[in-house]
Amino acid sequence: MKKLLFAGVLGISLFAVSCSGVKNAKTAQTQRSEFLQMKGDWQIVSINYDKQFKIKPFDDGVDAQCFVGSHWRLIPNNWTGAYTLNRGGTCGAGFTQPIKIDVVSGNTFNFKKIAEGTKAKQNTAGYTLTLISQTTDQFSLEQNVPFDGENVRVTYNFERTGMK
Repeated sequence: MKKLLFAGVLGISLFAVSCSGVKNAKTAQTQRSEFLQMKGDWQIVSINYDKQFKIKPFDDGVDAQCFVGSHWRLIPNNWTGAYTLNRGGTCGAGFTQPIKIDVVSGNTFNFKKIAEGTKAKQNTAGYTLTLISQTTDQFSLEQNVPFDGENVRVTYNFERTGMK
């Protein structure tokens, strides 16, 4: 009788664990499908933040407004992409920066810049962004930038420019 009871408890436990695995797989698949909708070419059309701060996103050494008009290409099937700053005036010379993307959980993902000649796994530093809204042709990402013990909320608003 004890063996039968033990087998029943073990069976129920295995069933519960296997169901949670299915749930986790479905969650991961949903996250991936949301990110897949971001495939293509995008442009930052505006950046919102408290203007009393001087924000220099992603350690590129330029003001946040230099990112307005920047071109972003996202390639979700291999979790890569790049952004290009078309600089001029106070923004300096333009450049293209390859990136590697990783969905962390839900609508939160990280990206890290990949320097020429290095592999993504060699770079452990990166940036955390949260997807706060998404349609077929627009999305917004939010980043919390630490400043003097507080976080400054920066919102990047993107519009599709090509390739769905």
